[in-house]
Amino acid sequence: MLALIMAGGEGTRLGMGEKPLVIVHGAPMIDHVIAAFQGACIEPVVVLSWMTPYLQNWCRAQGVLFIRTAGRGYVEDLIEAVIALEEEGPLFTCAADLPFLDQALIITIYNRYQAAGTDACSTWVPRELVRGARCRESYVEVVDGIPACPAGVNILLGAHIEKPQSEVKVLIHDPRLTFNVNTREDLVSANDSEIGNLKAPNSGGPQLS
Repeated sequence: MLALIMAGGEGTRLGMGEKPLVIVHGAPMIDHVIAAFQGACIEPVVVLSWMTPYLQNWCRAQGVLFIRTAGRGYVEDLIEAVIALEEEGPLFTCAADLPFLDQALIITIYNRYQAAGTDACSTWVPRELVRGARCRESYVEVVDGIPACPAGVNILLGAHIEKPQSEVKVLIHDPRLTFNVNTREDLVSANDSEIGNLKAPNSGGPQLS
C-alpha cells in the first residue's frame, strides 16, 4: 500500500520557504510523516511540484520516492499522481505538515476504514481539541454528533480517483492530529509542545503489511 504525501505547495502562510522542510522537534516536518508511514509498513511517495525544488533534492538525498506534478492544486496534483502511478487499490493521502502523526494512528485509521467497507475514509478530530492545541481551525463538520475538523489524513480508492467515492468519517480523539502547521504561530506551538511524547492509542491490530 502507498501513502501519497502531498508536498507541492508554496507554503505562503508560513513564509519560511518550502514548508515540508521546516524543522519541528529536530527534523523536517515531512521526515516525521515519512517515518510514521514507514513504521506502519506503508510505502511513502512524496508528491511535489516545480515550487518545491529543495524538497526534490532532499528526497533524492534521503532515498525517498517522489513524483513531480504540475502544481495546479492539492486535488489536481493528487489525481495526477494516482493516474501516473497507475494505482487502483486503496492508498493513503496525507498532508506533509503533520509532525506528530505516528504509526499507531495510521493503523487505527486503516482498521476503521477496513471495518467500514467503503471506498474512502476521511479522518477528523474534535474541534475542542483543535482549540486546545492553539492550532488554526479550518472547515468544521459534525461527525458522530461532535463538531470536528479534518485532520489531513485520508484513504482513497485509486481506481475511482476521478469519481465521487463512498466515505466513512473517522473521528479520532487524539491531540497529535491537531497540529497541522500552517502559520508561524502553529510552528511555535508545535515546537513548544511535548504532545509528541503521548502514548499512542490502541491501534486495534498489528502493523500493515
